[in-house]
Amino acid sequence: QAQFVESGGGLVQSGGSLTISCTASGFPISGYSFDYYAVGWFRQVPGAAREGVSYIGGSGDSKHYEPSVKGRFTISRDNAKSTVYLHMDKLNPEDTAVYYCAADGPYLSKVTIPRALSDYSYWGQGTQVTVSS
Repeated sequence: QAQFVESGGGLVQSGGSLTISCTASGFPISGYSFDYYAVGWFRQVPGAAREGVSYIGGSGDSKHYEPSVKGRFTISRDNAKSTVYLHMDKLNPEDTAVYYCAADGPYLSKVTIPRALSDYSYWGQGTQVTVSS
């Protein structure tokens, strides 16, 4: 059974930076290694729906950012470490949320990046990011 664990959340001042990580275990799944799985970062604040932030294909060559974070956040992955990173710059209080990583696959095309929350099969438990003003 694949598992995903987020880490690196915490408290940061407005304008600051933070990198959170998502480490996977339990691979390969049915013979497919971690690099056949797309990974997305999502976030949620109390009382609101979970929203997408950024997504990356299995090879790491394809990426997508939602408008609210484009130009400030950078997604990357290290398949040798089964880890996906989200580096966040110029943080503001509106970025405060629980951040979740999610994965889906296997995709034979390693540039596939699903962007709908419902596309993702595996979810981590989340890590809290709080940006103070």
